[in-house]
Amino acid sequence: MQRGMAELHLITLTGADQAPYLDAVARLRATVFAEWPYLYAAPAGASFTPTPGTALVLALDGDRAVGAATCQPMEEASAPVRAAGLDPATHCYFGESVLLPEYRGRGAGVRFFAAREAQARAMGLAHAAFCAVVRNPNDPRQPPGYQPLDNFWRRRGYTPQPGISAIMHWPEPVDGGRATPHSLAFWTRAL
Repeated sequence: MQRGMAELHLITLTGADQAPYLDAVARLRATVFAEWPYLYAAPAGASFTPTPGTALVLALDGDRAVGAATCQPMEEASAPVRAAGLDPATHCYFGESVLLPEYRGRGAGVRFFAAREAQARAMGLAHAAFCAVVRNPNDPRQPPGYQPLDNFWRRRGYTPQPGISAIMHWPEPVDGGRATPHSLAFWTRAL
């Protein structure tokens, strides 16, 4: 029997309540971020350590973690936001959003955004922001049939901010473990 959304439930955790799930989140991140468009070659034993103020939205199928999304008051990516004339103190930064492939296309992504937006509002923040990796649409490594998430994000009310970008370094499988720069585009929404 194929697993269905009826079995999938989301919980939002903060503080010490996240601790029992951190290893599962690290495994999910390594699995999903190894895929296009990230192609992140996670080091063996990679861990996930939330920063203070982070909320973790966990997707569970029974007691198995199959997806996770995070949000936190904007600190991590505040420099480019400030440089664009925006106030990072009014923004909630949405970090990773990872879901195993067999659970995609069934509404979990919408639920991840809704849960993080609710958390941002509860923190008194007026805006949400996230970064998306920018890839050349003609990159030969792109899988056939790949659909960027831009339209999904637009339907959620997010717009790209062309004046805000960031560079992050991470290793790709072809880099032999050497971290290389990757461009990230910012998307924002008023809550």
